[in-house]
Amino acid sequence: MEARAKLIDIAAFMDRVERDGLTEDFRYQALIDALKELDTEERAKNVLLALSDPTEEPIEAATTKAACGAWPEKPR
Repeated sequence: MEARAKLIDIAAFMDRVERDGLTEDFRYQALIDALKELDTEERAKNVLLALSDPTEEPIEAATTKAACGAWPEKPR
């Protein structure tokens, strides 16, 4: 089952992050927030929004070479 394999991948990733003491990384925190959305209606939409930058104005210049998978300035 494809979903089962993906869930195991997520669990293994979380184990590695916790073992390495990187749980405060904004990308990991965004993943944790997104996982909470799995127990809501419109879960796919809510997961996407949890990982997205909600700002509407583009930044003047990119600060990195590629997307990082989460919004670094998300308020905690």
